[in-house]
Amino acid sequence: MQALTPALNYPPELLLQAQGVRIAFFDIDGVLTDGGLYFSEAGETLKRFNTLDGQGLKLLQKAGITPVVITGRDSAPLRLRLQALGITHARFGTEDKRPAAEAFLDQLGMNWSQAAAIGDDWPDLPVMQRAAFACAPANAHAQAKALAHHITAERGGEGAARAFCDLLLVAGGHYARLLSQIGVNEHKGPSA
Repeated sequence: MQALTPALNYPPELLLQAQGVRIAFFDIDGVLTDGGLYFSEAGETLKRFNTLDGQGLKLLQKAGITPVVITGRDSAPLRLRLQALGITHARFGTEDKRPAAEAFLDQLGMNWSQAAAIGDDWPDLPVMQRAAFACAPANAHAQAKALAHHITAERGGEGAARAFCDLLLVAGGHYARLLSQIGVNEHKGPSA
């Protein structure tokens, strides 16, 4: 059986910038989705989510990093997706994201120095601006890219959120530990 070894490498200065993160703020449209809006004949908004991003959010939770969603839109499919991922901290239908982020920081007893954020457009800038570590997807607006400490190679809805999660996991020293747990059955040791 081949050993699983971490395959990700980041510049040391980037890892230092992302160290100490305990809360990560996520936008939805353009970050966890491709930013496109699909409407059914009945007018229902449909969204496409990437399973890589979902796994990244689950891994953050396992590492003790709290994912928080703050989005300008609200929809039943979005709420179902977040529920399936176990995300309990979310604010829907708000364009003024800074006060929402500050409320979550207060509620969880954290501060901006422990926060990371990923966003793609102007409504995300106030949160990105204050977070200790800010990230933007490859297809983000130029202003979000200019503010970001890191721009993912991946586009929104195509693994950008997972890339952000992976970077936070490596910076926090969680990635290798979580990877080592793959294929291990708690009761019987390594799975066959």
